[in-house]
Amino acid sequence: MRTNIVLDDHLTTEAFLLTGLKTKRELIDFALRELIRIKKQEKMQGLCNVFKALHQLKLNNNPFPEIKRQNRPNPFANEL
Repeated sequence: MRTNIVLDDHLTTEAFLLTGLKTKRELIDFALRELIRIKKQEKMQGLCNVFKALHQLKLNNNPFPEIKRQNRPNPFANEL
């Protein structure tokens, strides 16, 4: 896709020095790929944090620890 954009000269110069890339096209492509990679990584880290928090709850295989089950007789036991 062809697009015309205005880039900050200081940012592009610094980016060229840091990356060693030669063209603005390479630089923009690299920047987009890095942005996508970092955002995906942040999403995965967020999911990992959720799983860690769930693990730390220590539910002992009971997802509803506040609900206590009582042993109740089966109302249909006589019908079997």
